[in-house]
Order: sequence, then structure tokens, then C-alpha cells
Amino acid sequence: MSAAPVPQATGPEPAGRIAAERAVLRLARPYLNRLVGAGLLAAATEFAGLALMATATWLLMSAAGMPPLDRLTVAIVAVRALAISRGVFRYTERLAGHDAVLRMITDVRARVFATLAARRTAAHRSGDILSRLVSDVEAVQDLLLRVLVPGAAAALVGVVAVGGAALISLPAAGVLAIGLLVAGVALPALATAVTRRSAAEVAPLRGALATDAVDLTHGAADLAAFGATDAALRAAEHRAARLARLERRLAATGFAVDAAGVLTAGLTAAAVVLVALAADVRGVLVGVLAVGSLAAVEVALAVVAAARQWTQLRPGLARVAALLDAETPDSRPVRAEGDAAPDAPHELRFTDLTVRYRAGAAPALDRLNLALPAGRRIAVVGPSGAGKSTLAAVLTGAVRPDSGSITLAGRDLSTYAEEELPRTVGGLLAEAYVFHATVRENLLLGRADASEDDLAAATAAAGLLDWVRAQPAGWDTVVGEEGGQLSGGQRQRLALARALLAAPPVLVLDEPTEGLDPAAADAVLASALAATPAGHSVLLISHRLSGLAELDEIVVLDGGRVIQRGRHAELVASPGWYRDQWLLQAAAERGYLALAP
Repeated sequence: MSAAPVPQATGPEPAGRIAAERAVLRLARPYLNRLVGAGLLAAATEFAGLALMATATWLLMSAAGMPPLDRLTVAIVAVRALAISRGVFRYTERLAGHDAVLRMITDVRARVFATLAARRTAAHRSGDILSRLVSDVEAVQDLLLRVLVPGAAAALVGVVAVGGAALISLPAAGVLAIGLLVAGVALPALATAVTRRSAAEVAPLRGALATDAVDLTHGAADLAAFGATDAALRAAEHRAARLARLERRLAATGFAVDAAGVLTAGLTAAAVVLVALAADVRGVLVGVLAVGSLAAVEVALAVVAAARQWTQLRPGLARVAALLDAETPDSRPVRAEGDAAPDAPHELRFTDLTVRYRAGAAPALDRLNLALPAGRRIAVVGPSGAGKSTLAAVLTGAVRPDSGSITLAGRDLSTYAEEELPRTVGGLLAEAYVFHATVRENLLLGRADASEDDLAAATAAAGLLDWVRAQPAGWDTVVGEEGGQLSGGQRQRLALARALLAAPPVLVLDEPTEGLDPAAADAVLASALAATPAGHSVLLISHRLSGLAELDEIVVLDGGRVIQRGRHAELVASPGWYRDQWLLQAAAERGYLALAP
């Protein structure tokens, strides 16, 4: 749980040089009509505000001359109508925009989660994953609502404002166009330039801080045990201070650009008045041009805020786009000629496999050789730290070996795509996650098209069906956050049922009966093995030696090396670790010894 370095990169770029925005906006196509409608409503809102200011100015200046009331009636009604319509347009624009964006965000978040769930590498810490699912995905929402929609609306209103000014005075319209270009093009470019570097570090830093928060809360006991709490706190404080400095810098540059925008609005209005007077525009129309110019430039300055927001969003968008651009679990890679089909026999072979977690440290696995032909069932046992969980992690792609090879169906395991491997190798791994959802929804993660009969068969094999049927809501029983409404044994059986439902050709079961009493553990293990389809391999990792008599082979690891192998009867009959541990566990389960596994 060591502290991660302060991120300096701007984040990953989508493959194939696809711009992050384009990769994200591909998902907006189904909602294009809604988004266009939201943009038009935003433009209508800004235009209503601009027209309201101009009309109100004309009304006030005209009323000062005390003309007959009938000359002001139309303007009075127009002011009321524009004031009301502006609020109506703003409300409907927010409604339409958020409706489209929230629908899109649902798709984005689901795709991001699916991609992260399919990746078996340890590249992403849980806090960073949380940041990607929350902060980075919200950047997609901000891209649409705070960048594209206001930017498009400002451009459209600017064109209308210049056209309206041209009806009064062409020279004044030209000056207004220059002011709008400065406010809507030059200042946004300046804002982007001065904030790009700082903004590029914000999203990775927020992800690192989310990781720190998870480490310091969930890992507090481990940090205290290793005396690393102070170091972790210092690293987190350093990142927090760095983020605070960056955000202060962004705020200061934002203030400077905003001040330049206010100055631009004032200078533009003054220049429009001077040019209009020089062009013999007199009376009320000069005031209308002045106030209309101020309002138009203010609308254009929304592009400055949009540009600043876009600069800050780009790193987060790149992180999301890198996941969206990746192959999802639903996609099926094109297989080269000679590749094994999904239902073909899958022989797994480890050859001289060596894994070290740190340079110079003793290997967790040391030149391991192991074959798992299709249909064969092997148990890997041994003392704590022997390398059992490392073996499972290497097999599922979570850990990369230092040397040696792993072949599956004749292919090197490293040639399998991250999204392809889980369909072939999977099962119940250590600390399998149970989601805050129903029993049915948790099970369907194993196989989305499973019928209720399939669910019943899997839960029966895991020893959970009677409990499900006893619940008032049945399959729709909500299990709580991380399965908090279940006991430890029930949570483990639910995860086991999900693994059995997925039924990959190579089924890995890492401590599948953890948390169960001895009798229940033996029954669940036997039924789980019986439920495995014929021709599918099983790699069982367990600290319990009971229930292994029917397996084809038992491999005993110690210090990352194989020290014994054979069937249960052979190992019990031979002196060594297996027989000693078998006798101790048998005595403990009969109550003769108080022995923890």
C-alpha cells in the first residue's frame, strides 16, 4: 500500500489518435436530437435576454420623452413576454439538456465499469477506479452542458446580435463583431493557453487523492501494523497541497481572464457608441446599441468559461476515452486461423514459471511446472505464503510473471486480450465482490442470459437455494453494500454460485468454502465440483485438505516450489507436509485440537 508518485502526465490518449472528445461524443449520437434541441433552447434563452435588454433600454429612454402611451404599449408587452420567455426557455433547456446527458452518462458509466471489470491487471487502484467512474465520467456531462451547449448558443446569438446592429448602423455592427471575436475567440484561446498545463495535472491528482483516501481508511490497520501511517499521510498531504496550489493558480488565471472580459465588454460598448454617433445615429438607438453590445459581449464571454472548463476536462475525458476506445467484454475479437474456438478443449500449462514481487526478494513462485489438461481437476495446497494465491493471480492476468510461460489451448496467455481471457479463465477469486443489488442481479453478472432454472441450479450447487427460496423477495432480495445483509458464508456461496453460472472452460476456485463450517464446506465443495461441466478444468486453491479425495491430483506448494504431488490417498500414506497437516486438521475438526487453519 505504498504511496503512488505525484502524477505528471496528462493522461492516456485514446488509441488510433482519436481525439478524446470524439471518442466520448460517439455515445451521444442516439441523443443528438435532444442535444440539438437543448442547444437551440439555450440560444433562445440568450437571445431573449439580449432582446430584453435592448427593448427595455428603448422603452426607458422613449418613456423619458413622455410620448403617448399607445406608442409604448408594444414595447411594454414585449418586455413582459421576453422576461417570461427567458425563464421558460432556460427551464426547458435545462430539462432537455440534462435529460439527454444523464441518459448518455448512464451508458458511459456502464461501459467504463464493464471495461474496468474485464481488465485483470493491477494497473488501477480502487481509488483511481472510483475517480474514473465518478469525477472523470462527470467530465463527459460537463463537456456537453458547460462547453458545447453554451459555446454553440453564444456563437448563434453573436451572429444575430451583429445582424441586428447592422440594421441600425453597419460601422457599429463591424465594431461589435470585432468585440465579439475578441471576447468569443481571442480570450477563450488565451484562457486555454494559460490553464492547459495546470489543468492537465488536476484529474490525475484527484485520482491519486481518491486512492489515498481509500488506502488511509480501508487500509488503516495495515498501515499501522507496518508503521507506514505517517508516510502515507505525508504523501497524501503533499498531493493535497499540490492540488490546492494548482486550483489556486487556475482561479487566479481565471480571475485575470474574466477581468479582461469585463474590460472588453466596456471598451466594445464605448467604441460602438462612438462609431454610431460618428455615423449620425442619434437618440434612443444609440442607447439600444450600447446596452445591446454589453449584453452581446456578455453572452460571448460564456465561451471563455466554456474554454476554461474544456481545458480542465480534457485529462478526465482522455482517461474515459481510453476506456471507451478499448474493446468491451461484449465485443468478440477476430480469431486468427488455428486459434481455439470457445468450446474447444483448453489445456493449461505452466512452464518454469517464476514470479517476484520485488527485485532481490525471494520468488513467490520459483520455476513452477504444472499441467492442467482439459477436464482435469487439480488442487493446490500449502502453508500461508506458499504461492497459492499468486498462482491464481498469474492465471487470471492480475500478476505478470518474471520468467517462464503459461500456455492456454496452445497459445501463450499473454496473447489473450484482457477482455477475452475472463471468458476462458475465471471463477471465484479471493475477496470476490458482492454488489449492492439483488441476488438475481449479482448472479447475472456471471451469465447475463441465464434463465431462472440456471440460477436455481447454480445456487443449489453452492448450497444457497434453500436460503433464497426462504426469503420473502426471493431472487429479488437485496443483499446490501458489499453483501452486508448476508453472513460471511452466504456471501461466499453467492459468489461461488456466480462463478459456477459463468462456467468458464478453466474454473479457478480460490478458497471457495471460506467462512463455512466443516460439514457445510465439504458438501458445498462436492456439489460445486459435480456441477462443473464435463470437459471443463478445475484449479482448486484451498487451505482445507478435506474433500480432496476425488480430485485427479493434489499439488503441495511451499516457498513457491512444488514439494509434493499426487492423489489424496498417496499423499496421506507418505511422510511429509500433506500427511502432517491432514492429521492436524482432522483432529481439530473432531474437537481434539483447537487449531486455526
